[in-house]
Amino acid sequence: MLFFRAAIYAILIITAIYFLIPLIIMIFTSVKTMNDIRTGNFLSFPREFTLDAWKSAWDTACIGVTCNGIKGYFWNSVKITVPAVSISTIIGAANGYVFSKWKFWGSEVFFSILLLGCFIPFQIILLPMAKLLGMMGLAQTLPGLILVHIIYGLAFTTLFFRNFYVTIPQELVKAAKIDGAGFFRIFFKIMLPVSIPIFVVCIIWQTTQIWNDFLFGVVFSSGETQPVTVALNNLVNTSTGVKKYNVDMAAAIIAALPTMVVYIVGGKYFLRGLTAGSVKG
Repeated sequence: MLFFRAAIYAILIITAIYFLIPLIIMIFTSVKTMNDIRTGNFLSFPREFTLDAWKSAWDTACIGVTCNGIKGYFWNSVKITVPAVSISTIIGAANGYVFSKWKFWGSEVFFSILLLGCFIPFQIILLPMAKLLGMMGLAQTLPGLILVHIIYGLAFTTLFFRNFYVTIPQELVKAAKIDGAGFFRIFFKIMLPVSIPIFVVCIIWQTTQIWNDFLFGVVFSSGETQPVTVALNNLVNTSTGVKKYNVDMAAAIIAALPTMVVYIVGGKYFLRGLTAGSVKG
């Protein structure tokens, strides 16, 4: 028994090290000087610790023809992610509540059609969405990109909330109706207070999907409205001057920090939220 436990721990440690090696290389490279990078190897400790690459990545790194770092693009991603996650999660909660507790004619068919949104490849909607944004006057703007993420995320958030609310006894809703509670009172007083676990799931899911998105960002934005993922790609592919790998690595870590923080803070609630309500009684 002790042998098997030791073997399991050994496998887990080796696996963790294997997956952490790229991150370790990125961190080491980001705090090295260029001379250190040229004369050393990827896994060697920095001979001279410096944060100059981080400062350059944030403020002065050249992205295309401009040399203002990724700072502005980072805040673009914040401006996109916060409203898109909030709105898609709230609407998804309302949709899930309707589909699970307020059945109407054709509701199952309508939900099945909405569910198809989870399986539609990004590429299929690019042209129709671009035409729609152009008609609305939102092409190449932050509000337009926010709208794209809200629409695409609704299928997922609706599915999550609907599956969660299905596990709440229907008798609870019927009792509230008998007491005179209406649609909105039941939603705000009964459903939302017990929805914290699934809210955490949706927030983590949506934040990760929207922050890490590249395709929508590169298609539906341009110039100063681009998110940080597009700016990072442009930074890495900028060929002006000497290639600075330490700046590229620092910029990549900065771009990844928000989702890492979200997982560190709320990761333990993610699985708990996914399984909440899966066992009745």
